[in-house]
Amino acid sequence: MKGLLSFHGALDMDRDQRLILSAFSHGAIFFSATIVAIGIPIGILFFSKDPVVKANARESLNFHINLYIYGFVFWILTFLLIGFPLLLVLALVSFIMPILAIISVVSNPDKPYSYPFIFRIIEG
Repeated sequence: MKGLLSFHGALDMDRDQRLILSAFSHGAIFFSATIVAIGIPIGILFFSKDPVVKANARESLNFHINLYIYGFVFWILTFLLIGFPLLLVLALVSFIMPILAIISVVSNPDKPYSYPFIFRIIEG
């Protein structure tokens, strides 16, 4: 019986590790808006062997890259005065979407989260 319990514990540890690393890659944007936000998912992508964690890290990277591209374009549009409301929307999206991703990953850690309306620059 002890062997079954320890085997079950190993399965739970893998699931817990999957949950933590996946949530951490999506939540990296809350640590910093600089290179750290991209560095965390890159590190997780390179060092994790779990396909779900890798998929979540890749999706998080794609989301961050999209935010940087949109931020740059909207910043340029501020000179035409239409970028200000777009930057506000982008700020809200950059706050709300990772929270939704973390909730999704916590509720279903065996399925990678997919952000809507982004370009998938880094493919698996």
